Amino acid sequence: MAYRKLGRRTGARKALFQSLVTDLFIYERIETTEAKAKEIRSIAEKLITLAKRGDLHARRQVAAFVRPEIADEATGQDVVQKLFSEIAPRFSERNGGYTRILKLGPRRGDAAPMVYLELV
Repeated sequence: MAYRKLGRRTGARKALFQSLVTDLFIYERIETTEAKAKEIRSIAEKLITLAKRGDLHARRQVAAFVRPEIADEATGQDVVQKLFSEIAPRFSERNGGYTRILKLGPRRGDAAPMVYLELV
């Protein structure tokens, strides 16, 4: 399977993906580069599909990936709880395609293409 390395070593890339996916589930919309968004999208879709299953094993698999020390400031609940109680039921009738990428244009400074990655 080919994937983007984004100019980072394995550990830094994995930490970046964990942080971005966690932020996506907390805020339900993040602004990032197009290349990062395309990588994050597949991870987020797999985690939402796991959350739709709703069993203990799925909860543990999600908890192993997202960063639990980051909680939603508005409600105070952790990310795994929000994913299973709010986000997954919203997509119960949907078979994939939980995220959307909206292009914003080039970033000032290095002209990297910026996008919004959001939950549908």
